[in-house]
Amino acid sequence: MLSTIIFLAVCMSCLLLLSAWKKIGKLPPGPVAFPIIGNALQLNMKNLSQSMSEYGPIFTIYLGSERVVVLYGQEVVKEALIDQGDEFSDRGLWPLPPFFPILFPFSGIAMGSGEPWKQLRRFTLTTLRDLGMGKKSIEERILEEAHFLMERLKNTHGRPFDPTLFLNHATSNVICSIVFGDRFDYEDKKFLSHLSKYYEGSFSAQENQDVFFFQSLQLYNFFPTLMHYIPGPHQRTFKHFEELRKFVLERVEMHRESLEPSCPRDFIDAFLIKLKQEQHNSQSEFTTDSLLRRTLGLFFAGTGTTSDTLKQGLKLLMKYPEIEEKVHVEIDRVIGRSRSPCMADRSQMPYTDAVVHEIQRFISLAPLGVPRAVIRDTRFRQYIIPKGTTIFPVLQSVLYDSKEFPNPEQFNPGHFLDENGAFKKSDFFMPFSIGKRSCLGEALARMELFLLLTTILQNFTLKSPIDPKDIDITPTSFTSNIPVSYQLIVIPR
Repeated sequence: MLSTIIFLAVCMSCLLLLSAWKKIGKLPPGPVAFPIIGNALQLNMKNLSQSMSEYGPIFTIYLGSERVVVLYGQEVVKEALIDQGDEFSDRGLWPLPPFFPILFPFSGIAMGSGEPWKQLRRFTLTTLRDLGMGKKSIEERILEEAHFLMERLKNTHGRPFDPTLFLNHATSNVICSIVFGDRFDYEDKKFLSHLSKYYEGSFSAQENQDVFFFQSLQLYNFFPTLMHYIPGPHQRTFKHFEELRKFVLERVEMHRESLEPSCPRDFIDAFLIKLKQEQHNSQSEFTTDSLLRRTLGLFFAGTGTTSDTLKQGLKLLMKYPEIEEKVHVEIDRVIGRSRSPCMADRSQMPYTDAVVHEIQRFISLAPLGVPRAVIRDTRFRQYIIPKGTTIFPVLQSVLYDSKEFPNPEQFNPGHFLDENGAFKKSDFFMPFSIGKRSCLGEALARMELFLLLTTILQNFTLKSPIDPKDIDITPTSFTSNIPVSYQLIVIPR
């Protein structure tokens, strides 16, 4: 009897293994992976997107034990994220778990999945639109913040400075006015402290990327329980983000005390109203914890990417003063010096619009995109991708397509201009990703980039403390091209 049971168990195990092997056998091909480390030795981990270029439009790699299907090129990315958008709509986590959910407790909007994520995304989109996202009222808030930024830049009095905190504070205040209903003064020491800690925690400095990411993050991925108790730079980052969470919780409680259900002032008010409506629904996703996550998510998503893009943009214009001068000429012709820019000006400023687009294309801030995952076993082309497989839609492969953008490694606004100098749209321009997981704040980011950059160049000429030819614009990336610190001089025009 025992031998029969053992025989049946062995047969069942063989059948299960055979079934799994058949599924894996239908995966896209890829380089041979080694035990434990996967394909780490075959990939340039400091420029992952570039090292993937030799394997074709769709292939499988292993990052440690994590199976990843990589989509490389515009055609395959569009086919997956648009044509089969439902199947590719889950959120993949590598290289972020289990460190990421602890480090970034606001991950709900960007990193959530399933029906709860859909409900919260719909609510967030609707609320942001109701609060003026992409409308004239938000344009006025951006221009108000641009005024404060100009005053701060004037106070540098021609001295070199690091623009990071200035830009970070400006873009943060725009999203704060939507989320918190208010902006924060540039001299608010408590808020400046939180912004500084955010930048330290998100490895914006190159030295943090090297030491913190490659050591602490990887160790935490392999030994999460052990590393939770071991001292190190990761513990400091946990502390910083816990302080940020407490800061937002204080704001939520302030809103709760002064809430007027008939007149929501901002995102927190709108969420609290929804939370009260759902208070008797034990399965509701609208909870205080969820509110904290979404608020932090909007706050940081609306701060980091836009300010980093502006920061890199100013650096590129310092390196190429001839491009900056063409923008100055167009600004003077269309806007002049006596009024502020507005979004209506953009259609008359093709060169400036092309420069803004080229900055986003060239820096490719998220070269791998944000990881996706398939929600079920998915047939894609001639392959079958098992449920839960992480997907890398390599956005840099699209933004650097040499057929669409000749000499893509060169910064050239002409990539977005036709032979007559008119602005030229491109289906290959997808810095905000595409499909069901595209960036929630794309409309806001586009407005901020145009208005803030144009206002800066309307008022100042950019100068570098070093020779422009010595300015290094080499990407710094592992999975993101976060700019390193540099010194800038602004001269009033």
